[in-house]
Amino acid sequence: MTRFELHGKKAIITGAGRGIGKALALGIAEAGAEVAVVSHVHIRVLK
Repeated sequence: MTRFELHGKKAIITGAGRGIGKALALGIAEAGAEVAVVSHVHIRVLK
């Protein structure tokens, strides 16, 4: 059970390639939001 619901919401996460940005993007997506991610690091951001 999540602490909050974000179904129907949209988010843009910058710095999502690693660290806090990646954790934030994954958490927000898990809560139900549609998430767009941006990273200057050339890695696979979300699997």
